[in-house]
Amino acid sequence: MSALRGILVTAPNFDEPARAFLAAHGCRAVMPAQAEGGLSEGELIALLRGVHGWIIGPQADVTRALIAAAPSCLVFSRRGVGFERLDVGALADLERVGVIASGGNGDSVADHVIGLMLGAGRRMRELQNAMLQGDWSIRVGGDLFQKTVGIIGLGRTGRALARRLRGFEARILVCAPRPDLEFCAANGITIVDFPALLRGCDYISLHAPLTRHTRHMMGAPELAAMKPSAILINTARGGLVDDAALLAALRAGVIAGAGLDVFEGEGDAALMGIARELSALPSVVATPHVAGSTREGLARTNLIAAQNVVAALDGLEIPNDCIIADGRPRDAHDN
Repeated sequence: MSALRGILVTAPNFDEPARAFLAAHGCRAVMPAQAEGGLSEGELIALLRGVHGWIIGPQADVTRALIAAAPSCLVFSRRGVGFERLDVGALADLERVGVIASGGNGDSVADHVIGLMLGAGRRMRELQNAMLQGDWSIRVGGDLFQKTVGIIGLGRTGRALARRLRGFEARILVCAPRPDLEFCAANGITIVDFPALLRGCDYISLHAPLTRHTRHMMGAPELAAMKPSAILINTARGGLVDDAALLAALRAGVIAGAGLDVFEGEGDAALMGIARELSALPSVVATPHVAGSTREGLARTNLIAAQNVVAALDGLEIPNDCIIADGRPRDAHDN
């Protein structure tokens, strides 16, 4: 019997069904005892020695040097959809495959967005804190029902959110570079430009990737353009929002509140103080980047990440929306 192909797994909560899928397809999950975020580049290089693939969590920086130092590792599979910490250009240049688990946790994130909208709009964090201090007085919040909600980005998660918002009879505005016109028509969605979305919405939810073009897309001028009663939701990537500007805007009452699952401080320790100050505000409902981390969402993304590894190693078709870099020779995957 031929030896199983080693697959390094540093993504946390990688479950038995996903490990079993790898084993059934000639692969062996190599799972280090140390958490991904605590591994140095040197330790990662040592772990990658001789393995054929890597299933990556949210805390690893996949640099050109790291990729080059792991010549046997042919596929880099992100368990999730964010890939700003992967050097996509280097993956292609060095003839590797980079994939994400698209479609695995969009519904989980959309559920979380609704929770943040309701929590911030109904002032739940503020109310509970007051109750813990013995103050049971009424603080009036606002409905999500029949409000105008702006969605920036209309990928899987944005579409899942739009479907849920129909149950609240919300008016939905979308700003996206390539919106699905058929989906928008079927769901009563109005496509608008960015300025119109900013000034017209009671809630704004971000669902864009983090790139050099989208970094700080919500800064001081954009926050000032929103309604004073509006609430900003970010479950996508921390760098989409200028957290310092958001902190100032919330303190000054420029907008009413925020629901935040991601922060700039996650990728920059120097900004973690701002993240803590945001999380302490009574007008903010905050969670620690867990929107996609339900039992069900993790099970789906674990399996997709494993399926992508096997497909890349065996020369099988990989879903287009999962591919972020494909450095394989063209005759290796062309029909």
